[in-house]
Amino acid sequence: MAVHKLVIDDFEEADFQLIAIHTTLEDYRLAYFINQNLPILLSRSKKEIQTSFQTIKTGFTRFVFEDPDNQIAWNLIENKKEIAVSQKNKGQTLFENSEEFTTTLYLVPEYKKVDFFFKIDAEKSQVNIAGLMGKIKNIPSLTTLYQVDKSKIKSKNNLIF
Repeated sequence: MAVHKLVIDDFEEADFQLIAIHTTLEDYRLAYFINQNLPILLSRSKKEIQTSFQTIKTGFTRFVFEDPDNQIAWNLIENKKEIAVSQKNKGQTLFENSEEFTTTLYLVPEYKKVDFFFKIDAEKSQVNIAGLMGKIKNIPSLTTLYQVDKSKIKSKNNLIF
């Protein structure tokens, strides 16, 4: 019987570039301004990125543009989601009490202050990140943006879709 060993180098890691965006803009307005400043047409994806944290399930909005000619996929992804959670309390009273509170969930918990991620599924040589960031900086109401080092992200699986 032949034994086949898999070496870790046999698996390729998805090659993508990630830009963190801090802004007060709504997701659809940010997508509109990115479309104005870059030669792409982001549109809202019908499929949200579904994640679950403990007992709470939620979806993060995503805007997508796929360029088949250059084989590049552009994704604008929401990182923060505020959710109202109700908790039923059964006490010593005749009535059930329910408390409602809001909690914030993050797609990438290592970057809690980031509002959106702009993910570009392409090789590093295909895209000029510095040039893209220069064009995106022209968007009004943008606080800051910077490139994220993928090796520092522990929750990379949340960015695979």
